[in-house]
Amino acid sequence: MSQASWNEYRPGQGFPGVVGRTTEESSPAWPQPVRAVPGAPNVMLIVLDDTGYGQLGCYGSPIETPNLDALATGGLLYSNMHTTALCSPSRSCIVTGRNHHANGMAAITELATGYPGYNGQIPFENGFLSEMLLQHGYNTYMVGKWHLMPSEQESAAGPYDRWPLGRGFERFYGFLGGDCSQWYPDLVYDNHQVEPSATPEEGYHLTEDLVERAMSFIADAKQVAPDKPFFLNLCPGATHAPHHVPTEWADRYRGRFDDGWDAYREHTFDRQKQLGVVPADAELSPRDPDVPAWESLSPEARRLATRMMEVYAGFLSHTDHHIGRLLDFLKETGEFDNTLIMVVSDNGASAEGGVTGTTNEMQFFNNAPETLDESLARIDELGGPGTFNHYPWGWTWAGNTPFRRWKRETYRGGVSDPFLVHWPDGIRARGEIRAQFAHIIDMVPTVLDVLGIEPPASIRGVTQSPLHGVSFAHTFDDATAASRHRTQYYEMFGHRAIDHNGWRAVCPWPGPSFAEADRPFGTSITMADLDDLDAHHWELYHVDNDVAETLNLADEHRSKLIEMIALWYVEAGKYNVLPIDGSALERLMLERPQITQARSGYTFRPGTQVLPAAVAPRVLNRPHSVTADVEIPPGGAAGVLLCQGANAGGWTFYVKDGHLHYAHNYVQRALYHVGSREKVPEGRHTLRFEFEPTGNPDIAHGKGASGRAQLYIDGRLVGETDMPFTTPVAFNPGGMACGANPGSAVTPDYRAPFRFTGTLHTVTVDLSGDLIVDAPSEMRMHMARQ
Repeated sequence: MSQASWNEYRPGQGFPGVVGRTTEESSPAWPQPVRAVPGAPNVMLIVLDDTGYGQLGCYGSPIETPNLDALATGGLLYSNMHTTALCSPSRSCIVTGRNHHANGMAAITELATGYPGYNGQIPFENGFLSEMLLQHGYNTYMVGKWHLMPSEQESAAGPYDRWPLGRGFERFYGFLGGDCSQWYPDLVYDNHQVEPSATPEEGYHLTEDLVERAMSFIADAKQVAPDKPFFLNLCPGATHAPHHVPTEWADRYRGRFDDGWDAYREHTFDRQKQLGVVPADAELSPRDPDVPAWESLSPEARRLATRMMEVYAGFLSHTDHHIGRLLDFLKETGEFDNTLIMVVSDNGASAEGGVTGTTNEMQFFNNAPETLDESLARIDELGGPGTFNHYPWGWTWAGNTPFRRWKRETYRGGVSDPFLVHWPDGIRARGEIRAQFAHIIDMVPTVLDVLGIEPPASIRGVTQSPLHGVSFAHTFDDATAASRHRTQYYEMFGHRAIDHNGWRAVCPWPGPSFAEADRPFGTSITMADLDDLDAHHWELYHVDNDVAETLNLADEHRSKLIEMIALWYVEAGKYNVLPIDGSALERLMLERPQITQARSGYTFRPGTQVLPAAVAPRVLNRPHSVTADVEIPPGGAAGVLLCQGANAGGWTFYVKDGHLHYAHNYVQRALYHVGSREKVPEGRHTLRFEFEPTGNPDIAHGKGASGRAQLYIDGRLVGETDMPFTTPVAFNPGGMACGANPGSAVTPDYRAPFRFTGTLHTVTVDLSGDLIVDAPSEMRMHMARQ
């Protein structure tokens, strides 16, 4: 029977066939399968991470990105696209078409607080593009970075309704959090954790793995349904820290950045003018007060900074290479010309490496930067599996040429990003620049527009909210078309801005730069602060004529500024922006609701999934114990009992050479170790580690609580040491694992995964403060209450 002879009906309609007493007197009909419109294009979004406006070759950068440049040559380059200044918020806008506070994504999910615009839970009424296209016969694939749900929901306990497969993606392969090692990633396949297919020594790298998986997802479906279109959301970890890349890619840039970031800016700006990316009469933003002049650096500092930039450039070129492999695959399969490709970065280049850069970004998050000499000692390791590196913020500033500032701030360096559109079958224009104002909330409406799809009224029974963005499809073949997006607010960590009809107002917090601020980044905003900010610290720029925010017109156009401030508050009221919160560290350390009631005891078993940090017991800066119930076979056993973190920082409790051990990796700057004086005997035993704080943490200076580390076998003290300080804030990457150390080894004392070879029944973590050695003191009681 041919398809044409099938009698079909839409689900919900009455059965159009005939039902008699037998099939002889009956006629069948079938529920109509969901099919895409014939010839419907594939849709592929490529979301780069922390890639600045001046870092792609087609935007004037000296970094080689030939495959992305080819998309610009064969399609459109947008010079006026805007984001939110941070990753999770931007990514929520890209897939929903709604503003980030309306998505509950005021900041990254790890900083969620208990307000509608800040809770990290994208409402189900804000449907994803994947959910929309699924209703129209598309296969939907999510590959790479997710970072779009509360961190507390990343464990095997779920709930899974905000995981990719719960938000309309049929297949997922990637990582759930904000970053991960490119060499030892924390991988999830659909709804379960998996280990990488190879080791770095065997040639593994995450970007290559992600592209391979994307191609396999497409190929899997196309061999069965070659005419069925797909939606692929490809989100590599690149170029977010760690800047991990094979050495040969970094070595391609040897000597290319020796003239420094000042020269990079000048050369890139000149090239941007030649390309037409910025107007010929544009002015370059002035020197950033936080960035030292290149010539002021010592030769050693310049050598380190240069190598860090070589590694970054190699990382970006390596990413471009693998994106090129995916594009070649689409050409080979005949899908390239009818695939609508959009390439965007989630925010401007990142300054999280600090003024000097770092071999381990976790030092930044723990306020524990290494010295120049410490960094130089590891210069040849940069980009490799033993580092978690990030370049100095001088390169960040240069990478956002021609704009001022960077990620996390709402000056244009934080929110203006590269954006490419390529679709040979749907766009006549080739190699042209579009200068219309746009924002990433416009991407979903544009895709729906070109597909001829109306935003759904409901998804899985949930009535949908209106889209906030507007389509820019009318600009595809008309360079002179006016933008339909007239007003756009911004807020990130209390740093605010608004664009309206070619004008831009910015209210920086805590100041226009760190050097000009009287308080550090991440400071809370009081009512007095807000009154002062609104009265005295808004800046005004006519960006239609001043793309790089070089001339503050706040005094000359006071009435326009007041209008813009009022408009910002109108938009803030619409989209759940209030209350304005400038804090960072406080949000990171905030206790949030868990899916189970708070408890002081946790029990783990080997072979279970790795526990993300957000749901793992919080052992930092407080008394705690770790107790393992083991059986040691004849001849002994070895391996990890429980660990948390990775080579970038963490702790591990393990048996080696017959002895019991504990090691605390302080952001790779120090390793505190204690081993037992006697061997663990054969048979069943209780092995225990205790930490008893002896001093207060000094988080501002990167030092967690000092304390005494003690080891016990069957209740007998067999080893102790004093740790002058510990990790103050967080371990990342790497979760808490029982019976093995997946990924990179927390300590160089063993090679991962170092699975325990005896019988490990359970491991219990106790946070009650009930320690075997009881030495009461005010400090101990204080810490026990934390």
